Amino acid sequence: MSKTSSREQIPRDQAMSVARSSTAQTEADENLWTRRLVVFLRAMAVLSLVVGLYHWAQLTGFIGSEDDGFENQMVAWQAATIYFAVIELVAAVGLWLATPWGAVVWLTTVVSMAVVELMFPAIYGGNLIIVGLETALLTAYLALAWMAARERPP
Repeated sequence: MSKTSSREQIPRDQAMSVARSSTAQTEADENLWTRRLVVFLRAMAVLSLVVGLYHWAQLTGFIGSEDDGFENQMVAWQAATIYFAVIELVAAVGLWLATPWGAVVWLTTVVSMAVVELMFPAIYGGNLIIVGLETALLTAYLALAWMAARERPP
């Protein structure tokens, strides 16, 4: 009788283990787009950190020559550089934490940079590559957010 009960117990334990792993797999599959969105947000956080530090390097004079120094630039360039130096780092923190306000601040930086590049080319030179990159990142975010939202119906 002990042999029979131990033989019955092993398959039952294995079945429970398989049921647990299939449930975990189902939950992981259900959150696939959400996880992809969080990975994207973290990647954008790193990029925002680098861009923010680049603007701070321009501000403090770590990069560029003395002739290209912050105090020798137009007031519009100075204002835009200060704005992006601050907002990019704030966006980086919010994106890394995957908070809703982080995405909003990041979207503000993306749209702001595109507007500055397109509407005020005298400030940063009107680089269309930057505008295209910003548009591609914005499109990728919206697509990932849409797919993640579809995973969790209201």
